[in-house]
Amino acid sequence: MALSPLEDLNHLYAKMKRRANKAEVWSNYYNGDVPLKFASPEFKNQTGELFDNFSDNWAQVVPDATVERMVPIAFRLNDGTMDSAAWDAWRRNECDVEVGLAFLEALIAGRSYGLVWKPDGINTEITFHDVRQAIVEYVPGKRRARRAGLLVWKDGSQERASLFYPDAVYLWVRETQNAFGFALGNESGWLSAGVLDNPLKAVPLVALENRARLRGKPTSEIASVAPLQDAANTLWAHLLTAADERAVPARAVLGMDRPTKEILDDDGEVIGEEDLPIDRFRRDRLLWLEREGAQIAEFSAADLTNYTSVIETAVRHIAAQTRTPPSYLTGEMVNVSADALVASEAGLVAKVQERQRYFGASLRELMRLEALAAGDPARAEALSMGSVVWRDAQFRSEAQYADALTKYKAINVPDEALWERMPDTTPEEIERWKSMRDDQAAAIVGGDMAALYGVKPDVPVDPELATE
Repeated sequence: MALSPLEDLNHLYAKMKRRANKAEVWSNYYNGDVPLKFASPEFKNQTGELFDNFSDNWAQVVPDATVERMVPIAFRLNDGTMDSAAWDAWRRNECDVEVGLAFLEALIAGRSYGLVWKPDGINTEITFHDVRQAIVEYVPGKRRARRAGLLVWKDGSQERASLFYPDAVYLWVRETQNAFGFALGNESGWLSAGVLDNPLKAVPLVALENRARLRGKPTSEIASVAPLQDAANTLWAHLLTAADERAVPARAVLGMDRPTKEILDDDGEVIGEEDLPIDRFRRDRLLWLEREGAQIAEFSAADLTNYTSVIETAVRHIAAQTRTPPSYLTGEMVNVSADALVASEAGLVAKVQERQRYFGASLRELMRLEALAAGDPARAEALSMGSVVWRDAQFRSEAQYADALTKYKAINVPDEALWERMPDTTPEEIERWKSMRDDQAAAIVGGDMAALYGVKPDVPVDPELATE
């Protein structure tokens, strides 16, 4: 049964809030803001709030290691040419900066969203939003056909919403605070703020999903890290507690009474005795043993490596399960050859390339909508069949790139194809290089050697060798 726009708004809003609550858990793990788990009630009673703000945060490294290698540098049309118009729109909206944040949110929460719209009817805007602000719902049975999209944001004491359909956009507003600044608890309260035509004839909200399986929902990269993160935090808490009490040898005096002093009344008579504070002897490092047979026993310090070895095992498990290079987590990389480094990062590179396929499809759709908004349906169709050009997911040295490109050149790979394989090379730079190469070729053909090497300098003539 079809829902009315208001019913659809409440349905999508409730669904978005449920996702946001789950995403908040993973966001807290990423920020290291998680309570201590796997600790006994007795331990918590003894330590109180001592470890509330402590976290040996591995959950942050895992998504960061992936997102730092996901950098789109161009959009290619279906005929293989670069789409300069799409790249201009991309940079005009600062997407080259914000897309990394969108990828990071998708890796943490499972999803993020991109929106293409003309708020003023003239200039096209591309913006990114997280799961706390947006949601997309698909046609039942079709994972790629977007039925509706919702974008929500705060505006002072009001909450505003845009409900996107392929043919129209419904605008809504509601008060979230009363006149005294107190939050209102109404579940709906939405009032219509107008209806706009949708010139794109498609839901302009696109989901960037961290999808790893054909079935099931997009997942967070932190989901598999969280249990081991909790275990590592608890082990560190036990280690630090043990270090405070048992990290140094303990000594005991045997065969002797506890040091005391006499208590005298006003007349100088002994009326009792009291123990001397041990802190004084510990501070002065002095102790007199006067009783015959008194001796000192020693208890060896606790072996704290029992904790660190388990923590290191947990970190190795995190590295294996998330395909994160051990060097990212342990920081140990001494005298490692280039081949060994490449092998250690092979899992991460394969993971990044896999994510590039998923996110690349969403970026293609996003730029297709941008072309439709720009009034260029032919370019939109070419973009939908094109591809996203990514920076190389494998970090290599300049010497490695130079060696590989030289070998490709030896088998007659065109210069343009070699330039595209160089890291951080933009389409604008390639066009400039092509223009410079053409200028050099034209100078050679035209005999203008001065354009290549400069004007030949004048050579002074020796007067004695000059002839009339």
